[in-house]
Amino acid sequence: MDFSPAEIVAGFVVSTVGGGFFIYGKKQQRWPQLVAGLAMMIGPCLGGGAAATWVLGVLSVLGVWLASRIGW
Repeated sequence: MDFSPAEIVAGFVVSTVGGGFFIYGKKQQRWPQLVAGLAMMIGPCLGGGAAATWVLGVLSVLGVWLASRIGW
């Protein structure tokens, strides 16, 4: 595979934030953060380009925010 610098940076940033969500969700037993963290760590490995990785990250963070707003 040929990765562009944009894909590498997007994957690194989104995976790092996903790792933080995963660790927080595991320690606090919070399912939305745990699931979003897993998705953000695995998603960039599946490919799809830098834009798709950024969209995955934004949608995951938005999902965690919405889940916390409704009381999960």
